[in-house]
Amino acid sequence: MWKEFFDQNRKAWDDRLETHANSAFYDLEGFMDGKSSLTEIETDAMGNLEGKSLLHLQCHFGLDTLSLARKGAKVTGIDFSGKSITLAREIAVKAGIAASFFETNVYDVPSCVEEQFDIVFTSFGAIAWLPDLDRWASVVDRMLLPGGTFYIAEFHPTLYLFDFDNYNVSYGYFNQQLPYEEIVKGTYAAPESDLRAREYFWNHSLSEVISPFIGMGYRIAEFKEFDFSPYNCFPNMEQASPGRYRWKGTQVSIPHVFSLKAIKGA
Repeated sequence: MWKEFFDQNRKAWDDRLETHANSAFYDLEGFMDGKSSLTEIETDAMGNLEGKSLLHLQCHFGLDTLSLARKGAKVTGIDFSGKSITLAREIAVKAGIAASFFETNVYDVPSCVEEQFDIVFTSFGAIAWLPDLDRWASVVDRMLLPGGTFYIAEFHPTLYLFDFDNYNVSYGYFNQQLPYEEIVKGTYAAPESDLRAREYFWNHSLSEVISPFIGMGYRIAEFKEFDFSPYNCFPNMEQASPGRYRWKGTQVSIPHVFSLKAIKGA
């Protein structure tokens, strides 16, 4: 029932890949010179990755995946955009970083990736493209070794209530199953570009993210909320301090990002 939405979203991500790869936002040149693409939020939370096997869900063209490899992890990245995966493989070879990348929808990961991992990781702008988080969580569980860690850093559902341009509350907090549909001009990495894309996305409450893991017996080791975004990726953002941005639509403090670390039972 979701195929048409996935197909259109995949086309949108294929179409914006070249723009993203050439953007200052992603700074591919800086990455090739050794710069990490990870933000302070993931870096502080992930700890020592030396020798750990790690699966990165929805990795785009792999800069975060490869940054995690530079921290010592044995990495595998997946994304449904074939063009993104092709570029991720090329970057890995050019950078001399060992990594595996697979083209697949999140829900189909168990059918193409056989091993299980010490860590499953996903971050920033990932789950909005997924309609069913119970099924998503079951994929995470299938891919994690007993005692393994699931970690997500993601934009907060409170932030997603707002239309960033007109400051109105325009979207529901709870998942209504059918997606929102929008025609997007430009892209978060290059707002002034000539790109136009039709997108379908879903909003997810915090309970929808966390409850499946509680139900599967995971131990919630850490849950955090942040009053800033590490990315200047929405309209009408302002820099509060280096690497920290806040939306100008309100004078009160609102959550911009949350993170969750959950440990699978033995």
